[in-house]
Amino acid sequence: MRKRTILALFICAMLIASTICLAQPQGTRGGATRGATRGGTRGGNMGGMMGGGMMGGGMMGGMNFGRGGQPTAPAGPPAPVPAEVAIPRPSEEEVAKINKALEEFVSSNTSANKDLLKKYAALLKVQVPRDNPCIRPVQSRVRSDERHNAFVETAENEQFDILFLGDSITDWWQQGAAQGGGADVQKKYFGDNKVANFAIAGDTTQGVLWGLKEGEGQGHRPKAIMLMIGTNNTGSNTGEEIAEGVGAIIYELRQDFPDAKILLLAIFPRGSSNSDSNRVKNEVANKIIAKLHDGKNVFFMNINDKFMNADGSLKGFRGDNLHPNEEGYVIWAEAVADTLKGWAK
Repeated sequence: MRKRTILALFICAMLIASTICLAQPQGTRGGATRGATRGGTRGGNMGGMMGGGMMGGGMMGGMNFGRGGQPTAPAGPPAPVPAEVAIPRPSEEEVAKINKALEEFVSSNTSANKDLLKKYAALLKVQVPRDNPCIRPVQSRVRSDERHNAFVETAENEQFDILFLGDSITDWWQQGAAQGGGADVQKKYFGDNKVANFAIAGDTTQGVLWGLKEGEGQGHRPKAIMLMIGTNNTGSNTGEEIAEGVGAIIYELRQDFPDAKILLLAIFPRGSSNSDSNRVKNEVANKIIAKLHDGKNVFFMNINDKFMNADGSLKGFRGDNLHPNEEGYVIWAEAVADTLKGWAK
């Protein structure tokens, strides 16, 4: 009797657990339309123009970014991706045909490895690649209405020649020296230029996509754009998925600003050594996004070696091995300033 009671309680517990799991929102599908989620009153001009006293983003999260980058609403449909970075996605029908051919190959194989092939036949299956969240626009928690609306306000009402896009690494060009940021470096190297910075600490490829589609990519058209994004996607995505996300942003930028020249930077190195798993993911992505360089509108630049010591450790970075310090921003500025300012003329 006792065994039956225990068994009944166990089954009830499993049913309850299953019900809870099924009740969780999926958040991976949906179709947010342009402008539908802006919300709130625009925050004046407090978020876009560099050099205008806007340091607010400097202390917003962004040290690892999985939590801060979580979406606040269901993600939109997959954004278009350039063929150069697209992950091959066979249809279910094509996968079925491939797997049938593999089964026939294993069953009829007469080579010396036939027993091994049959033993591990279950592993020899082609799978449809999983849905890639990196290309689904979504408003992440770090991309608050206040900051987003300020960027839209800047895009619609300010004049700027250069646009910076990215995450905390780019956002913190706006931090003062006391915070270890690049504000003084920006003033020295870009002081005579009108630069807007729409980067947000903790953001991801899907967050940048959402911002562009929700108004940040409208209004004034910059002559030069610098994009570096993707390191915050490493926690849950592969290098190939991150590359697709970066490619989707490039595609969107080409639609929004067809006359602009885009400086696409390799994702900066991170971690204490070359074996750091997130650094490895970034390098996988970098090799793929380099294919987006066309020499006309998109220019890929990899300056990562300028931040590296011979042993793989980083120079010009803070102790977190993720964010540049003032020295790092100088290295960065010296590598890109002439190019961007030349395009902005």
